[in-house]
Amino acid sequence: MDRLQSMRVFSKVVEQGSFARAGSALAMSNAVVTRHVADLEQHLGARLLNRTTRRLSLTETGRHYLERVRSILGDIDDADAIASSAAQRPSGTLRIYCHPGFGRGQLAPLLPRFAAEQPDIVLDVTMSDRNVDLVEDGFDVGIYLGIQKIDPSMVARRLATSSVILCAAPAYLARRGTPATPRELSGHDCLNYAYEELRHHWPMRCGDKEVEVPIVSKLISNNADVLRHAAIAGMGIVMRTSCALDDDLESGRLVRVLPQFYSRRLAIILVYPSRRQLSAKVRSFIDFMVGVFPDPQADPWLPAG
Repeated sequence: MDRLQSMRVFSKVVEQGSFARAGSALAMSNAVVTRHVADLEQHLGARLLNRTTRRLSLTETGRHYLERVRSILGDIDDADAIASSAAQRPSGTLRIYCHPGFGRGQLAPLLPRFAAEQPDIVLDVTMSDRNVDLVEDGFDVGIYLGIQKIDPSMVARRLATSSVILCAAPAYLARRGTPATPRELSGHDCLNYAYEELRHHWPMRCGDKEVEVPIVSKLISNNADVLRHAAIAGMGIVMRTSCALDDDLESGRLVRVLPQFYSRRLAIILVYPSRRQLSAKVRSFIDFMVGVFPDPQADPWLPAG
């Protein structure tokens, strides 16, 4: 039995939802596809799929096995892509989509470094908080925040984690006082992003503790820069992702409020259409970004702890 091929067939059957469609996608007969899955189950001594005349479903064992299979196949495809692109010199136009919450403060300073390493690549960068279709809109690679919807057919690789925290200008806190508990936020002016679920309550977390805090919005905007400038001017307390704070904390323009709490943690995700046949320019950008952010679970924009 070619176990690697059987793994690919099993993964494709789950992806397509049927043996027949998997066979069509892999240019195999239905009998060959069925044989691969049966051989795999016999080798493992466990059933991976429940089969009825109408649908397929994963067993619990199959679900866990599929997670590992996809990871293994992804690593193999990555290794193949690295080997095949090693002889190519990265060149051409690299079209990058990036959410502005990460792009303005984090990606923008990195682009000159990448350009210096890859002088034959022309960078075409679009920043927008709308959901885009990478393939349809012609992008080679995208950088998303965890709140955005990602097409499940895309390859998604977590780069880092960004915490959503509270900040205010020292002048505001000197005038109105510094809240010591989340409940005290109810007596403060809040600068709020235009999400309906955040207009009247802010979720605050500390370890396993979570509380919904009633708040009064002094300013509501769908533009993060408007909220940032209002906070720096001393207008109130703002909720911001750590990756979008630029050097506001380091410079002292803003200070963190309730530093032991955060509202949520968002993944910073690198997204691209396929592991297979990646161009050298895309591979070079992926390797560069992974090198900059070696720990996907870490929040590099906040002090440790």
